[in-house]
Amino acid sequence: MQKGSLIRRSRKHGPGVWVFRWSEKDADGRRIYRKRVVGTVEQYPEAEAARGSMATLIAKVNSANQWSVTQAMTFGQLCAHFEQRELARDNTWRSYATKKCYAVYLRRWIVPQWGQFRLSDIRTIQVEAWLRNLALAKSSCAKVRNLMSVVFNHACRYEFFDRNPIQLVRQGAKRETSPNVLSPAEIKALLERLALRERTMVLLAASTGLRQSEIFGLKWGDIEFGLGIMSVTRLVVCGFVGPCKTESSQKPVPLHPFVAEALAEWRGKSRYRKTDDWIFASPRRRGRRAFWGTGILRKYIQPAARAAGIEKRMGWHTFRHTYSTLLRSVGTEFKVMQELLRHSSLRSTLDVYTQAIKPAKHAAQAAVMSLVMSA
Repeated sequence: MQKGSLIRRSRKHGPGVWVFRWSEKDADGRRIYRKRVVGTVEQYPEAEAARGSMATLIAKVNSANQWSVTQAMTFGQLCAHFEQRELARDNTWRSYATKKCYAVYLRRWIVPQWGQFRLSDIRTIQVEAWLRNLALAKSSCAKVRNLMSVVFNHACRYEFFDRNPIQLVRQGAKRETSPNVLSPAEIKALLERLALRERTMVLLAASTGLRQSEIFGLKWGDIEFGLGIMSVTRLVVCGFVGPCKTESSQKPVPLHPFVAEALAEWRGKSRYRKTDDWIFASPRRRGRRAFWGTGILRKYIQPAARAAGIEKRMGWHTFRHTYSTLLRSVGTEFKVMQELLRHSSLRSTLDVYTQAIKPAKHAAQAAVMSLVMSA
């Protein structure tokens, strides 16, 4: 909804006039400026009187503008506008990883299905039925649904559309299988089959719960060996260096003496050991960039896991889930777990990352049965 602007213009011949100016947006989101003479200053001596006479015109302009854009714009055009404004590299509202993920979902799933639909033709029930038949995991379908909702909110923000039909779409995000976690024996067997560099990486991941992007974003200046802590201040995602995920992620992380010793040993062997060097700097890039975490995982860590007899599917995030589960198994307080995992909310720590390992389940069951039998 716009009110436009009213200005007074003089003329060479005759009395001055009141000119009403407003803008419209076409289907591509480009702004077009319009103007119309309302009347002379003799008809409307005061600006308030002139503006009062424009009430019908303003309502008609807003109605026509909204109707034309809504009827003409397709969802594909809206997605293109969203990518241009929200997924641009200089847009800092979202992280690099989120923007990359959004772009993949838009181009692979959403635009091919809904790109030719006009905004007014997309219905809640149609989207819900499509998601139910989509060959993706429930969690991925939930991400598709949420992204479509974000795009429609973008349309409302730019006044391309006046509602969000995705708000009422029902889509669960329950995991089909629980994430894998490693036992202490499996972690030890894996470490024994890794070289110093990869062993140090796995030690860091398993003893701190750092994310993959945080591990490869560390520099030697982030480690305070004397205090036994390290600072996580940046992320490296697909070679792109950016800020941490949340404010909670930037809190100092405690460093166990055993891990600090491994880091010191790796620093002595590494060619890049200055304060501003990456801890895991790539020699192929002459130390200017960190290693590619996915490549290290596939080439070294996963083969070592198979050699150790570990058949579980394993990624970098497996170590984070494992760390959370082991923290709980040794009786760590919930708030301490949240702080160590650097989560913004305790719910993420308990619902997403923590599982009860089998010995702990048996011990809890035995404790209950002992109470029952003694009674």
